[in-house]
Amino acid sequence: MKKSLLIVAVLLLSVVPAVAEALPALEGLVEPKETVEFSSQVAGILAEVTVERGSRVRQGQVVARLKSGVEEAAVKVAEARVEFGERKAQRNSELYKKQLISIHEKDELETEIQLARLELEEAREQLALRTITSTVDGIVVERMGAPGEYVGEEPFLVVAQINPLNIELVVPIAYYGQIKEGAKAQVTLEQPVGGTYTATVGIVDHVLDAASGTFGVRLEMANPNMKLPAGLKCQVVF
Repeated sequence: MKKSLLIVAVLLLSVVPAVAEALPALEGLVEPKETVEFSSQVAGILAEVTVERGSRVRQGQVVARLKSGVEEAAVKVAEARVEFGERKAQRNSELYKKQLISIHEKDELETEIQLARLELEEAREQLALRTITSTVDGIVVERMGAPGEYVGEEPFLVVAQINPLNIELVVPIAYYGQIKEGAKAQVTLEQPVGGTYTATVGIVDHVLDAASGTFGVRLEMANPNMKLPAGLKCQVVF
């Protein structure tokens, strides 16, 4: 009887799952959400750069302009052609009503004004390309261009988006499965900044690093008014 009870106890213990090891405080790194390099869609000479390293920028804010004298002149010429074409079209509309011009001549005049409007639109688009605006809210971390310098495809300005901030963790494989997307965690920043903030898990890597025995986790942490800097170490507690 005792032997039977012992066998049953052993079997029960064999099917009880192992208790998951509790998550310790994890060391992480605070990084920008994105780092954006700005170049120009068209080659040209910088007329002005409106920001410096450390400047705060908002999405849509003008950060640089290229010299655009030729493009501005092209817009004025195209506007004059449209204005002239519209006056001419109005006069010829009256002539057509009086049967002084043919339908073919009227059609040619209407086509001319349509082409003039398209040329004006193209000229304005070319002029707009001479103005570079920020695509994100962030902080200028590097400025490589200055007025008078030639720019093109090579970046001349780098902006870091720091709202929200990313918290990057490298977690031992032993804790895989314990951290879920959407989970909340408390993030304590190193001194001299300090403070504890709430972050949310956005990404849990599903490809593990066998060599190091770890996997990656990324959290997002709100940073209103961009008060907190990136580049800090932190402690993360789930």
